[in-house]
Amino acid sequence: MNRAKRAPLGVLLYFAGALMLGLYFTFAAVQGDYGVFKRAEIDAENRALTAELAVLRAEVARMENLTRRLSDTYLDLDLLDEQARDMLGMVRADEIVIR
Repeated sequence: MNRAKRAPLGVLLYFAGALMLGLYFTFAAVQGDYGVFKRAEIDAENRALTAELAVLRAEVARMENLTRRLSDTYLDLDLLDEQARDMLGMVRADEIVIR
């Protein structure tokens, strides 16, 4: 009679093992290397790097424009004057320098 009321030890071990295995896979699916949290972290990093790439592309375009404007085939005299005065530290007579 006593044996009929208790579940066999093998069945308890089986369900405990299945529960532990299920908890392990659930934990791995949420916090593992390929889990939900890691995916959210990768998506956030992707958005940040995409924004940084856009800023860098704009900077490259600006620098290409300045380079083209100072090239041998196209010379922007105003830009050349600005760059020369900046490098030499010179000022025109009609300019006021504020420090």
